[in-house]
Amino acid sequence: MKKTVKVSLVICIQLFLSCALPVQDIYVSPNGNDAATGFKDAPLATIDLAIEKARAFKHENPEGHVNIYLEEGEYRLLNPIVITPELSHISIIGEESDKVIIKGSEQLDLNWIKQSDSIWIADVKGNSDFDQLFVNEQQQALSRYPNYNEEGGHWQGHAADAISPERVKSWQQPKGAIVHAMHSGEWGDFHYVISKANEDGTVDLVGGHQNNRPSKMHERFRMVENVLEELDSPGEWYFDNDEKELYYWPLNNINVETALFEGATLKNLISIQGTERVPVQNISISGIKFTHTQRTFLEDYEPLLRSDWTIFRGGALFIEGTENISITDCEFVNLGGNVIFASNYNRHITIERNHIHDCGATAISFVGDPKAVRSPSFQYGEYVDLAVMDTVPGPATNNYPSESVVNDNLIYRIGRIEKQTAGVEISMAMDITVSNNSIYDIPRAGINVSEGTWGGHVIEFNDVFNTVLETSDHGAFNSWGRDRFWHPHRSVMDKLAADDPQMPYWDAIHTTIIRNNRFRCDHGWDIDLDDGSSNYNIYNNLCLNGGIKLREGFYRTVENNVMINNGFHPHVWFKNSGDVFRKNIVFTSHRDIWVKHWGKEVDYNFFPNEAALKDAQSKGVDVHSIYGSLEFKDPVNGNYDIVDSSEPEKIGFVPFKTNVFGVKTARLKTLAKQPDFPQVYLSISGEKGEIVDWQDAKIKNIETIEERSASGLNKTAGVLVVSLNEKSILKKSGVQEGDVVVRVEEAEIENTSDLINNFQKLNWKGKMKLGIFRNQKEQTVNLITK
Repeated sequence: MKKTVKVSLVICIQLFLSCALPVQDIYVSPNGNDAATGFKDAPLATIDLAIEKARAFKHENPEGHVNIYLEEGEYRLLNPIVITPELSHISIIGEESDKVIIKGSEQLDLNWIKQSDSIWIADVKGNSDFDQLFVNEQQQALSRYPNYNEEGGHWQGHAADAISPERVKSWQQPKGAIVHAMHSGEWGDFHYVISKANEDGTVDLVGGHQNNRPSKMHERFRMVENVLEELDSPGEWYFDNDEKELYYWPLNNINVETALFEGATLKNLISIQGTERVPVQNISISGIKFTHTQRTFLEDYEPLLRSDWTIFRGGALFIEGTENISITDCEFVNLGGNVIFASNYNRHITIERNHIHDCGATAISFVGDPKAVRSPSFQYGEYVDLAVMDTVPGPATNNYPSESVVNDNLIYRIGRIEKQTAGVEISMAMDITVSNNSIYDIPRAGINVSEGTWGGHVIEFNDVFNTVLETSDHGAFNSWGRDRFWHPHRSVMDKLAADDPQMPYWDAIHTTIIRNNRFRCDHGWDIDLDDGSSNYNIYNNLCLNGGIKLREGFYRTVENNVMINNGFHPHVWFKNSGDVFRKNIVFTSHRDIWVKHWGKEVDYNFFPNEAALKDAQSKGVDVHSIYGSLEFKDPVNGNYDIVDSSEPEKIGFVPFKTNVFGVKTARLKTLAKQPDFPQVYLSISGEKGEIVDWQDAKIKNIETIEERSASGLNKTAGVLVVSLNEKSILKKSGVQEGDVVVRVEEAEIENTSDLINNFQKLNWKGKMKLGIFRNQKEQTVNLITK
């Protein structure tokens, strides 16, 4: 919390000093007049002219402060607002974010002609450079296959035959069609434009540069748009750029002759741009709704070192070369790309109490300059030879974001187009505090740290859930650490680590703290420290589903966390890693993969039963750990406070509050969703006949000779599927009522605890094989978990 206080104190001091300096108030109203004075009783009509008046005032009063007051209404930008160093000390203040709207779109002047029972056509006059269409403020779908379906998964609808030769041959103008596809390992996405269709129906594609781990397209997760022949459902549109004609199938409640049509024409709304030497200082933006920007997935991208990411260095609000910037109490919605992007040198940014939703890419990004990194590598397989490596710890320059705060923001439904995205992205940055945010309903991580450069981040009191919905092998919190010390070949990495155990500290110079958060990831890990993530302290977190994973890193201390229905996932640890896992409450045995060396300490943990404890002890760890049962105060409503903590306190566990996460502001708290609070499955009573609700299904143990006989089983064991909800992943994967699950992959299933335990172990993969008995014989079902 010290860093939060520090940043706030700096801003308060600056505001105090500004009170003694000249102040100019400029008023703007949609009903104003640009020939007016800009005083309260004679407001200007445009923000552009207000900026020019501010520039003139600042020319005479360089240290003076300007307040630009935006009165209620809509402000349509013809060009982005650009704030440069000579415009330091400016506040742009909207009446409230539900009253003041800044748009990057133009109102379309259309005369409609009905072409058929469903389709209308209009000539488009003026600027036709738009790629998002809004009708009466509602976003419409660019003509696509398959059709938009909110429950359709990837891109709200995907199909393996999206660009099949048969389908392509049915299109008159394939050129210009846009293809979206997932990475073959589901580690993000790719986007292409069809440049040519061949006679055999195959296509030539341009693009596919949006992921730092190159691969072929995923065979199933594909979607195509911008094809006239695919305009076949209400709400879809297509623009013929050659003829300048807009095609539209109206939704049932739309009267095309009276509706408001708007096309997004700008990619950026506000740019605050300076340098480290001459920064923009003391800018505040508050009380405004920002909406309607173009999509940016075909822009130039750059890799973020050896992470899986490439990024477009841009956003609706772009901030570079600044000090003391605040963005507060705003709403960001229907933006086509990144929302707020802090690039390179920035100090003391505060992003607070904002509502960010339904946007195309990442919500908030802090991304530094790769030239600030010593001996950087940019691809997974790259490595700078130690003989020529710069071995000085820390950054080479100051050209990176630092000492900034993301606090009390509501973020959801971002990454609607781009999937290698996050609620908060941190790369080549230092000392970023991410606190009290609610982040959910997103395709990949809620909070992502791309590498160890340069640590010092504090992640606390966040509520992050419904993550990794359209990708795989990831977490609600995710990090990588493929820094200077890390080598893609394990034998080389082992030698490097043994020869110089201080190498991980060269880039991760400060400890990153993850504390007092609530995480839930149903398709991965709640906390996923991947490939080399080092120098972390993780404590007092409530993990609701996926547990905690540590892979290939150094100097991580994980203690005093609660992992509901899951546990600890140590993967591929190094000798003398310095890792510590202690005083945690786990619900399963450790799920280690290729671990020969168990770090500095794995002990004093609390297990759910004797079998799980003995399994851990058989590996030479958890000598002083204990097992037992726990009762939580009100888990149905999200309170996992321990009723009687005397048993876990024996191993040093210190109880912490388990229902104090997410946004704090009343306005945002009213809007924010809560995660689904899981039944404590691994504390199932085991009473005879007990029916368990699980994955939108009801299941029970096979317990009687009659049940065994009816299913044709060779022993009284397995899990009977009693009933299935339409939403159940079991039903969608082909499991039927009356089936008996007897195997998950190679593991035999005796009871419901076995089934749930093995499911939790494997569901991050997105699929698993179930052995079921149906009609007196065993069959295999491929269970797709998302």
